[in-house]
Amino acid sequence: MEAKKIVLRPSQERIMAYSSGKMGIAAVPGSGKTWTLSMLASKIILSGVLGMDQEVLVVTLVNSAVDNFSQRISERLKESGLLPGISYRVRTLHGLAHDIVRERPDLAGLSNDFNIIDEREANSIKTNIAETFLHVHPEYFCRYLKDDLSDYQREKIHRVDLLKLTNVITNNFIRSAKDKQLSPQALRSALENNRSSLPLIEMSLQLYEDYQQALNYRGGVDFDDLIRLALQCLRYDPELVINFQNRWPYILEDEAQDSSHLQQEILSLLTGENGNWVRVGDPNQAIYETFTTADPRLLRDFLNRADVISEDLPESGRSTRSIISLANYLIDWTRAEHFSKSIRGALSLPHIKSTSKSDPQPNPDDCPEAIHFIEQKLSPGEEINFVVNDVQQWLTDHPDETVAILVPRNTRGFEVVDMLKQKGIEVIDNLLNSATSTRLSAGAIANILRYLSDPQSAAKLATAFRVWRRADRSDAEAKPVAEKASKLIKKCRRVEDYLWPSEGTNWLSSLDIEAENSLIYKYLVDFREVIQRWQKGISLPIDQLILTIAQDLFLDPTELAMAHKLAVTLRQMQNSHPDWQLPELGEELKVIAKNERRFLGFSEDETGFNPDKYKGQVVVATMHKAKGLEWDKIYLMAVNNYNFPSGNEYDDYYSEKWFIKNELNMEAEALAQLNTLVSPDSHDIYKEGDASLKARLEYIRERLRLLYVGITRARKALTITWNTGRRGDSVEAIPLVALRTYWKGLGDK
Repeated sequence: MEAKKIVLRPSQERIMAYSSGKMGIAAVPGSGKTWTLSMLASKIILSGVLGMDQEVLVVTLVNSAVDNFSQRISERLKESGLLPGISYRVRTLHGLAHDIVRERPDLAGLSNDFNIIDEREANSIKTNIAETFLHVHPEYFCRYLKDDLSDYQREKIHRVDLLKLTNVITNNFIRSAKDKQLSPQALRSALENNRSSLPLIEMSLQLYEDYQQALNYRGGVDFDDLIRLALQCLRYDPELVINFQNRWPYILEDEAQDSSHLQQEILSLLTGENGNWVRVGDPNQAIYETFTTADPRLLRDFLNRADVISEDLPESGRSTRSIISLANYLIDWTRAEHFSKSIRGALSLPHIKSTSKSDPQPNPDDCPEAIHFIEQKLSPGEEINFVVNDVQQWLTDHPDETVAILVPRNTRGFEVVDMLKQKGIEVIDNLLNSATSTRLSAGAIANILRYLSDPQSAAKLATAFRVWRRADRSDAEAKPVAEKASKLIKKCRRVEDYLWPSEGTNWLSSLDIEAENSLIYKYLVDFREVIQRWQKGISLPIDQLILTIAQDLFLDPTELAMAHKLAVTLRQMQNSHPDWQLPELGEELKVIAKNERRFLGFSEDETGFNPDKYKGQVVVATMHKAKGLEWDKIYLMAVNNYNFPSGNEYDDYYSEKWFIKNELNMEAEALAQLNTLVSPDSHDIYKEGDASLKARLEYIRERLRLLYVGITRARKALTITWNTGRRGDSVEAIPLVALRTYWKGLGDK
């Protein structure tokens, strides 16, 4: 079969000419970097350079991209007559780390059946130990609190705010310590030999110790451990590294601007000095530094290395020329005119270039009139009213187009959603905090498979019933009925007398006659029909069996989509392990249900959101969650000096809490104390306040990149608003003033 001819841009042609070595690619928003990297992976596979047991390894950032890459590579291989799913592996960093550690868990000091603690449980553990610490040490933060606080304020701070603050400090401290490969024991030894006063270390280390003890008690590791231990395995066993290098002679890394030092070191070891490593990313879209250990400087440094082939993907057909002009001006203004010279490196070249008319993805027709800067001074409530009324009119005029309202944080998004619903406007809020849980979907199907693997078990059948009637848990009237029915099933001595009765062996007939006219009796009859249908499907391939089960379990489209994803994954696993039967496949689903496969393409909110499915509806999302997506019309809200500060003395900063003296960023101060503790460099001696000032600069840079990301989500139309904040003293963000002035100047010409 001859593969479908693909049309390449000149920049893509240069990248597709790659054959070996190290290459770095700076890709602008909408340039098709995922498509290009998928085509490069397909080209390498089709070239015949891989051995029988070799694969192209694709490493990407988020779980939704795993499916995207797999689907595109698979389609290209099928077009060329090859079997899909062979000769490539797509993983997030956590997925890759899991593969490495599972290969030799003994090198990580783990048993073969080690558990991975999911984020929900990990956060619950941290919250519990933080609560205990604050209960035992109620005065611990007093040295940091402002002196002029009222008794009421102090009571509220101790009751609510300090727990939140302690959780944030603990999360960042533990993540950073693990990223630096520092165990609690090593830090405790360093602290005992340290003469400096590092009060935040004393607290953070105690919480780190308690947290690790809790993980050890559960026999598990968290996701940060997984990365650390993967690197440990590679360092301890050179033969293991060689085996992986032979298995993955080509490594393609997506979203490399969000790479951490540990990720870079792992991929560097897997590549080797003379290996093949392609890194694609956009430093201008590095917006996760505040939340992770990502460092965009790593990609910039890689692009400038002498042994690296450096390429650009500058063409983008996503947006109109006017929107591209705005994004490019933000780059230029930042680099040349930002009043703080230390901020000028926040955004970098290349500029976004429009595509040609003959391009497969030509830019939308330009419409400068579709760009609006709202200069009006609005309160937060007035801003929401303005945007909701405006989007209501826009939907009337553009019923077949997509629109999103992007906000800086979830809380603002919920307020917008409430107002949209009050107006009767259909709203999609999946990109806030309301997506269906993969773990629950996988767990539900896993329990059904467990029963089908052991069809004589009344206990497992009762569990399957509870899964089938799980919606009753929130129904005060139905819940006790379902519970009683489940208990009856569990007491059934011969399951076949219930499910496949014959004359004289009908278990239902043996029940009290009163039950025949009750809801319990109806539940049991209906459930018997469902089980009979599932048992008849046991001979089906595993993917068809799961979809059969899902039709009876799920109504929500997202859950059904997730069931399809689970079905495809288990079919692939069965193909890889022909000897696996229902028990083994059921166990694999249990692993997914525990969130251990989150990094193989499953998560609670990364189910491949497609904006084009929601034409004529309003999507509300944070700017962070909107990364990688695009809409015809974008509203950017709350672009004031609080959400997008520039370093002026009147700016406030999200991480500097109002009740902490001297505008200290407690997260940054704790990490600075950590660096002082473990750094042999005398220049890193801790001085209170320095880290907070440095964190301000990093935050300003990141927020400029976030504004750039927000602008480049728009295809055709863009409206930007700002508000005066909760206290009424916030002003228009300086970058917004610069963009508005630039745009007004173009209109005057």
